[in-house]
Amino acid sequence: MKLPSLTIGKFTAKFPLIQGGMSIRVSTSALAAPVASCGGIGVIGGSALPTEELAADIRKAKSMTDGVIGVNIMYAMKNFYNLVMCSIEAGVDMIITGAGFSRDIFKIGKEHNVPIVMIVSSPALAKMAEKLGAAAVIVEATEAGGHLGTDRPLREIFPPIRDVVKNIPLIAAGGITNGYEMAEMMDQYGADGIQIASRFVLSEECDVADEFKQAYLNANKEDIVLTSSPVGMPGRAIRTPFVAAKNAGVDHSTKKCLHLCLKKCDHHYCISERLTASRAGNIEEGLVFAGANTYKMKEILPVAEIFRLFKEQAESVYKEGKGFAPAC
Repeated sequence: MKLPSLTIGKFTAKFPLIQGGMSIRVSTSALAAPVASCGGIGVIGGSALPTEELAADIRKAKSMTDGVIGVNIMYAMKNFYNLVMCSIEAGVDMIITGAGFSRDIFKIGKEHNVPIVMIVSSPALAKMAEKLGAAAVIVEATEAGGHLGTDRPLREIFPPIRDVVKNIPLIAAGGITNGYEMAEMMDQYGADGIQIASRFVLSEECDVADEFKQAYLNANKEDIVLTSSPVGMPGRAIRTPFVAAKNAGVDHSTKKCLHLCLKKCDHHYCISERLTASRAGNIEEGLVFAGANTYKMKEILPVAEIFRLFKEQAESVYKEGKGFAPAC
């Protein structure tokens, strides 16, 4: 059976898939635009970027596609408000945010007619987000890459959140690697769509260094571990030499912060420098965020082929949607 479309605010994606926004410069217009052109929601990772660079990349993405383009901005960023406003001024279609909870973002979204999508890991925050005006909620579980708001798996935390979110789309995120799992989350758990990120790192269009992609391809299950982050949340990453040393207790603390990117930072290492290093190919000293099931993915594909496979697999087993159905 054909999968339904996904409507968030005034925007409709033909295929119910959001590409996760990965910072720093992992998901840029080079990735987001092809995703949007394939019918999904393409997302630029906006955290820790200069506002001028983010605005320019949003405009570039919008010029490359007629599809839906969003931006992901962590609430933990010191210049969160400036990043939000520059994104709106650049014409972004929607804003996705997590790593903290902002009440004011919903007022900003309403004022500028820009849908706000909140990433949560608990029923309480999901219910609050809907009440405050979220256009959709993403349920992100422990299997996700990057910063984590829970240590519980997706199939455990999704049902109680589905029970309290009634009137807006609810998106499943964390560890989904193929269309069969997509159909499972929509059929059996009532998700209105999915968000995936790690699968798109292993796309031809993702413009990270080859060494970054090879770290994904070479990773075994035991190589994907939890580590600490200056953001104040645990993060899921590949066990690079830096991460292995950090988890073993080696001191990487910084005496002076050059980036001033976080509202609160314990300075036990500079996350901006480590993410930038890995993106450029310095895996030895870099931080490579990755989902728990990254080890299952062993090939680099064009974005269009990823969509084709997800669509073919999902629609071969999809039966009927049980999630939120927008009024006609």
